[in-house]
Amino acid sequence: MKLSNREMNIIFKTSIKGNYIKVMDAFDLSLFEALKPPFGKIKIVEFTGSKKGDRVHIRFLSPIKAEWVSDIIANEITDDMALFVDVGSILPWPLTIWTHRHIVQKVDEYNSIIIDDITFTASNFILTMLMYPAIFMGFYPRKKIYREYFSKPS
Repeated sequence: MKLSNREMNIIFKTSIKGNYIKVMDAFDLSLFEALKPPFGKIKIVEFTGSKKGDRVHIRFLSPIKAEWVSDIIANEITDDMALFVDVGSILPWPLTIWTHRHIVQKVDEYNSIIIDDITFTASNFILTMLMYPAIFMGFYPRKKIYREYFSKPS
């Protein structure tokens, strides 16, 4: 956890089996469905992909009702990593800023590390601090999901 300029930053790193480019290519609707939080009901309204110009729109149906729209503003592949970045354009209260860098770092030809690098701000400092546990609990289960998802034979 890092807090600077009223922004909170959370980073999760998960070691998985798989070539980093193939892992990044698997960031599709099927993986997005698998990553849905285990609590509450969520409807995926729109998922156009994970390349610059794509959009993800989800609707929370319970325990709260809210819309969340993120736009993919960047994607890149280099010799040692692949990434895409989503930025929230419509966020549920109390979030006001959301940036999620999805990074797949090459370890070797057969292993990678998925990095979820999340920066967020709520409508005030106290709410930003209070959002940390909720966001942590929403994203921590992804570690297990990633490991299981990428251990399946392709």
